[in-house]
Formats: sequence, structure tokens, C-alpha cells
Amino acid sequence: MTVEEIAKMMDISAVQAQSTREDIDACCDMAREFGVAAVFCLPAHVPYMKRKLGAGTGVKVASVSGFPGGAETTHVKAETAKELVRLGCDEVDMVNNIAWLKAGDRAEYVNDVASVVDAAAGRPVKVILECHWLTDEEIVRACNWCADAGASWVKTGTGWAPTGATLERVTLMKRTVGDRCGVKAAGGVRTLDALLEMYAAGTRRFGIGVKTARAILEEAARRGA
Repeated sequence: MTVEEIAKMMDISAVQAQSTREDIDACCDMAREFGVAAVFCLPAHVPYMKRKLGAGTGVKVASVSGFPGGAETTHVKAETAKELVRLGCDEVDMVNNIAWLKAGDRAEYVNDVASVVDAAAGRPVKVILECHWLTDEEIVRACNWCADAGASWVKTGTGWAPTGATLERVTLMKRTVGDRCGVKAAGGVRTLDALLEMYAAGTRRFGIGVKTARAILEEAARRGA
């Protein structure tokens, strides 16, 4: 892979509660410099980020629904997705309802995801599982239900839990979903070697902070990627 190809698999974000406009600026600057896949911010900041990124970059503008807890009502999650589409977002990452997953409430869980997928009106929806809080059995259950609901991707975590992406988790997720949807790793992808291992396991998108993403791409350039 080239440095450009690695960058095209990166989602960079400023989605902490304390993320400032300067943090969003840093995402947009790096997005233009390297041509990453997407930049993420919290919903209230989408208009600013869209203006800051500008047109013609090829970088997707994206935001989140039900973030970071996932326990909003399905109606609220879907209305958030509709608002994000109205604001010009190209992708939506939503947090799943962990309580419904653990309880085995398939109908409510699938409807929750499917409602956001419908509201996104054709934009890719990634479902954040927050794997830190799940058993392997629950990860498999979530992956199957998300694929059934029409999700485009399943994602390891928000980056807010104590742990996020691991090689074991993304391998399990990819083995479960197969070609039905993609796998995104977020939280814990801190080195080029870790990214490449997860890529080999089938991961095709990576949620990474700006500083770490830059360090990974610079390392790839030094290695002659």
C-alpha cells in the first residue's frame, strides 16, 4: 500500500466533549494535506467543520448519532441522523444500544439500527459496538444483527471506553460479518504495525486521532510505503 492508500482508510475526529474549533481545524488541515477518508465532529459543529474543510477535497464530512452512550430513543437517533444529512454529512456513526444487545432484544436492537440506516438516506452508517463492554458472544450477536439491519460497517468502539480495537476483536468481527458489511477499528490503533495487522485481518477503516494518524503516515513514508 502507498501512503495515500493508507490515508484513504483513516477517519480522523474531534468528538470529545472538550474538542475545540482549533481541534476541528487541525482535523481539516490534515484531511486536506493527506486526503483521509473522513473527518468527524460532534453534531453541533458540523456546519463549522464543513465550512472549514471546504469543497473539492474528496474528504467526507461525518458525525455521530447516539454518541457516546447509545441509550437515546430510536426516534432521537433517527432524527439526529436526518439532521446530519440536512447539514451535509456524508456518513453517520451511531452507537448501539448495549442494554438491548445484552438482553437479547433482537427486534428493538435491529429496529434501532435500521431506523438510523433509513434516516441516513443512503449514506453509510457505521454501528459502534463498544466492544470493551461485550463478551465475544455478544460481539458476534451485535455484528449479525447490525448486518441484518443494513449497516454498512461495524465499529469496535467510541474511543471513550478503557479499551478499543484489538487484533482479536477485529478478527472476530470480520469473521462474523464476512462480506455483508465492513469493519472499522477505533481506539487503540496507535502504530503503523498495528494498523497493518488489522488490515490483514480484514479491517478497512480506522478511527484515529490527528497526532497518531500523522505519526502513522509519516512512519509509512519513511518505510517507503
